[in-house]
Amino acid sequence: MTKIVIIGGVAGGASAAARARRLSENAEIVMFERGPFVSFANCGLPYHIGGDIQERSKLLLQTPESFLARFNVDVRVMNEVVSINRQDKRVIVKNLIDGSEYQESYDFLLLSPGAGAMVPPIPGINNPLTHSLRNIPDMDRIIKTFETNNVKHATVVGGGFIGLEMMEAFHQLGVNTTLVEMAEQVMTPVDREMAGFAHAEIREKGIDLRLGVALTSVEYIANQSVATIEAGENKEHQHLQGKLTLSLDNGEQLDTDILIMAIGVRPETKLAQEAGLQIGSLGGIYTNEYMQTSDPSIYAVGDAVEEKDFVTGEQTLVPLAGPANRQGRMAADNMLGRKETYQGTQGTAICKIFDLAVASTGKNEKQLKRDNITYEKVYVHTASHASYYPGAEIVSFKMLFDPQSGKILGAQAVGKDGVDKRIDIMAVAQRAGMTVEQLQHLELTYAPPYGSAKDVINQAAFVANNIIKGDATPIHFDEIDNLSKDQILLDVRNPGERENGNHLSGDINIPVDQLRQRMGELPKDKEIVIYCQVGLRGNVAYRQLVNNGFKARNLIGGYRTYKFAKA
Repeated sequence: MTKIVIIGGVAGGASAAARARRLSENAEIVMFERGPFVSFANCGLPYHIGGDIQERSKLLLQTPESFLARFNVDVRVMNEVVSINRQDKRVIVKNLIDGSEYQESYDFLLLSPGAGAMVPPIPGINNPLTHSLRNIPDMDRIIKTFETNNVKHATVVGGGFIGLEMMEAFHQLGVNTTLVEMAEQVMTPVDREMAGFAHAEIREKGIDLRLGVALTSVEYIANQSVATIEAGENKEHQHLQGKLTLSLDNGEQLDTDILIMAIGVRPETKLAQEAGLQIGSLGGIYTNEYMQTSDPSIYAVGDAVEEKDFVTGEQTLVPLAGPANRQGRMAADNMLGRKETYQGTQGTAICKIFDLAVASTGKNEKQLKRDNITYEKVYVHTASHASYYPGAEIVSFKMLFDPQSGKILGAQAVGKDGVDKRIDIMAVAQRAGMTVEQLQHLELTYAPPYGSAKDVINQAAFVANNIIKGDATPIHFDEIDNLSKDQILLDVRNPGERENGNHLSGDINIPVDQLRQRMGELPKDKEIVIYCQVGLRGNVAYRQLVNNGFKARNLIGGYRTYKFAKA
């Protein structure tokens, strides 16, 4: 009889336990979790704080009792594995309730310890009003602080998924909120110009957004000690109410009632390191394609491991629930005699930011530059469904691809509707090995309430193939501010679209419908850099000009891309 011991009872560990039982009724399965809960929805924690998920119990997908009843898995919460004896195939376990220690043998061991919140050594950061959010006890502490400290102002440090979701949760609770991000953008999986749409949305909702600023110190000032009685209990708890004064590296100070640190996570590798398992160059537990560590009897999955990047084949760290669940299932297969291989991580992700969705898959431009990978990019801004049907919203879409092979390198989208659909399609297309040439031929559902006859993805593919075939010569938003004396700017929009300074300085305005009659106003000894609102009319103008002997380039994504890149 095979004995499987699992360390960590959330996404990867719970998936492995359930899968192992489905494959074998005879295997002995023991799962250790050092916290009080297993199989909880940690991605849903901010939404309970903000009130979208009202019942706390909805976050508990399984309990030790339900795991035992359904899967016959021996789940031991508040039990921490403190060391691994690889030679004897035993783990030392500490019962966190009574402090006792005991041993448990294994045939196969699965490490799914997850990742811990990164909290930098900032002076004053250890205080009762500063929190991170990784699990249900963290969530409960945040709610308790909110209830007992009469929070009027909240500060979130970090503009990633958790930071943005906590920002929105506080806003929903009617609390003035500041978001501090050391980088020049939120949502680093997307590029700066795409994040600009999120910046505009965040500011429009009244959030105090501070980019390019770091927290340097925290001062905690306690006001008073207040006795409160928790509902249903008779014991009193002392809660220190107070305020925090935050110092930022730009010299500014900020008073706040609660501070959330959400600057990222770090793989939990302490157990693996102490056991002598190989740690990868990025700081995660090394695994091969079968999810085995350097010890073939020990597997590892989830946020703690390094995995293969789907696009580059290099090692990467991607702390997402989808990969963790798939890896857990695969590890269980392989522990029970199968040979399943992990096919790499694309990093497909989406985040709700008020009314916007921001999503991406594959590599972003920052990563491609860092890795010296040749690429081209296109932008389209078009309706989520037929523009004449009510409710159509603009989907802003960026696609990155190899200009020689047409290989899809990555995609990003922002909008109020249909963003998940487009990025999911791109994730499937990328995994299937499709090229941008093949994307032109995707046959997607069309009816006015749901889509367009030429979908966002089809249109992006048309633009990309125009560039590959030489039917279009692109220029991008980040080149516009550095034009030479041999280039002139031509705005082919209508004059009304240029009002209130909504145009590029030093340009000429000839509406596209007048261009054939007014070409004589343009010099043939200079390159005409054309732009319109989103790039569509610019392409029409570009073809007119080059077919008449002019040198020209079209601003891909138009003025809309340029404008939001500055947001």
